[in-house]
Amino acid sequence: MKYDTIKISKNENGHKYFIVFSTKGGRNLKYIFLNLKRFDIPKELGGVNGLAPVKEWGEYIVRNTQDSLKKYHADEAEFAMFFPEAHLIGAVGALHEGSPVKVGCQSVFRDDTSVGGNFGAFTSNRTANSVKAMGCEAAIIGHCEERRDKMGILQETGVHNADVVNSLLNKEIQCAVKAGLKVLYCIGETAEEQPEWQNTLKKQLEIGLQGINASKVVIAYEPVWAIGPGKIPPDRDYIQMVGRFVKEVTGGAPVVYGGGLKKDNAEMLASIPEIDGGLIALTRFSGDIGFYPDEYLEIIKNYMGK
Repeated sequence: MKYDTIKISKNENGHKYFIVFSTKGGRNLKYIFLNLKRFDIPKELGGVNGLAPVKEWGEYIVRNTQDSLKKYHADEAEFAMFFPEAHLIGAVGALHEGSPVKVGCQSVFRDDTSVGGNFGAFTSNRTANSVKAMGCEAAIIGHCEERRDKMGILQETGVHNADVVNSLLNKEIQCAVKAGLKVLYCIGETAEEQPEWQNTLKKQLEIGLQGINASKVVIAYEPVWAIGPGKIPPDRDYIQMVGRFVKEVTGGAPVVYGGGLKKDNAEMLASIPEIDGGLIALTRFSGDIGFYPDEYLEIIKNYMGK
């Protein structure tokens, strides 16, 4: 494989690491992730699902995207879709041989089954081995909504230490990696944390990834302070600054933008060398809001440049 640029940098400990920029399309290998949240809930129940009946929803999304994604070579892009748990089996069942799509789950429990150990006493908890057995290949862990939920539970007990959340997420990542899942680990700072964003992100990375095989993890940066209606998203310089910082702390781990890869920011994000992909959720943000496969494919086309 040939490369345009090999950049040699040092982290804060003085250790060298390499950032490699591929000549394929003039861009890095891209990680395109899709977090479908609870987009399966019908509109009459307050959700945004107008795609298909709930029992067919996961299959519908895979069937209506995987063939079009074949035009991107495996060396150009990697596609993972994170489904709500009810749709994992259907989504996996819709995969055809050689499909470019990897089906993933939305986090895993912090403990798991083991030969000669716990054989399944995890009522209400979804373990990494359980989703691996369903056919999953990936998991998204540490999404800002998961972090908020865990922090809220801790605060009910009088604990206000975000490092505890990072430690719990580390256990989840360990279980996911042990089960053979690729992990998208989300980090990000709230509005209150933004003045100390470097310290916040560094702790999320160092505690969350302690003892983890870095080759099994991609980092998603979520600017939590900018997510939501009426909020101003970070500009290119800010995203590039954070991407560079994450690579310095992790020794060059892939970084994707988790603040929403959209049609109107796809080309801008693709132009940032430190950003290796993006996380898509909703594809339509006004009118009949929701996720639509054809619009998902259009976002990828804009991002990949073809």
